[in-house]
Amino acid sequence: MAGKELSRRRFLKGTTVAGGAAVGTALAAPAVLAQAPITLKMQSSWPASDVFQEMAKQYVDRVQEMSGNRIKIDLLPAGAVVGAFQVQDACHDGTIDAAHTVPVYWYGKNKAASLFGTGPVFGGDANQMIAWLYHGGGYEFYRELTQDILGLNIVGFLSFGMPAQPLGWFKDEITEAGQLQGLKYRTVGLAADLFQAMGASVAQLPGGEIVPAMERGVIDGFEFNNPTSDMRFGAQDVSKNYMLASYHQASESFEYIFNRDKFESLPPDLQAILKYGVEAAHLANYALAMNQYSADLQKLATESGVNVKRTPDSVLQVQLEAWDKILPPLMEDPFFAKVVDSQKAWCERVVYYSLQNAPDYKLAYQHYFPGKI
Repeated sequence: MAGKELSRRRFLKGTTVAGGAAVGTALAAPAVLAQAPITLKMQSSWPASDVFQEMAKQYVDRVQEMSGNRIKIDLLPAGAVVGAFQVQDACHDGTIDAAHTVPVYWYGKNKAASLFGTGPVFGGDANQMIAWLYHGGGYEFYRELTQDILGLNIVGFLSFGMPAQPLGWFKDEITEAGQLQGLKYRTVGLAADLFQAMGASVAQLPGGEIVPAMERGVIDGFEFNNPTSDMRFGAQDVSKNYMLASYHQASESFEYIFNRDKFESLPPDLQAILKYGVEAAHLANYALAMNQYSADLQKLATESGVNVKRTPDSVLQVQLEAWDKILPPLMEDPFFAKVVDSQKAWCERVVYYSLQNAPDYKLAYQHYFPGKI
């Protein structure tokens, strides 16, 4: 029995040593090489110097970090592969994998595209219209338009409820709506229909072409989007009158487009990161905008001698009347009509709550900063 016990102990000891050696061997083995990242080629509709390109980069950085660098997005500026207005077609046919743009840039295919950011204003601001996408059926309308009606091979998401866009830059301060009669003016989307109804002659140009057109006299006035973008492309060098506040594009948002085949080929977790990264970028973009837009508006006024004014309410009222004029023929299209009806019902309920609930922020501002406004 003693011999058997001794043999057993030797066996167990030998087994333990061998097992330890095996573990040591496994630990010493080379690590399995990490999978190479999936690279997506994304082109924006913005020049490399525009703040919108920085906002696109905020999205790219968040996606790459949340994915543990399993996704790499090669972000390119407008013109790198296709023109600013051609990114949707390029996503559709796979020339690029993704795009950072705005729906209004493809409104020439279907005017309802402008409803996803640059449509009529029923009282809702941009963030309230982002909420309509999530809880008012907006995303299903967007899918129906892009995939069912237009037959596009894309998947898209929207974010960053932009501050209402200024009326724009003019040779003379706009004090009444009659000054827009015969004015050669740059805008895009349904805003083009709106300003034509107000008597303007409209040219639809990408951002990078605006200042040269103003210099050559092709246009007399223009809007793009915000003080930062406008300042960076030199608006202050061709005009000194900047009119803030307008109903022509009061609720725009960015559009993130993906080639549908490419998107659906990705693992579900990476699809989710691309989708919900848009929501993360929404907050990051807004925070950047609040800081940068306000600082650059001050610079335009104090360093560039720009006459910054708020558009008179009388002009805003004429804009609303112009929306009433252009909507009826557009509502003859059943899809356009059902989207507008949905937005109106949403705004009637949501904006009522907001206006009733919100205190008068202007009153508080004037209390602490008297004489600023």
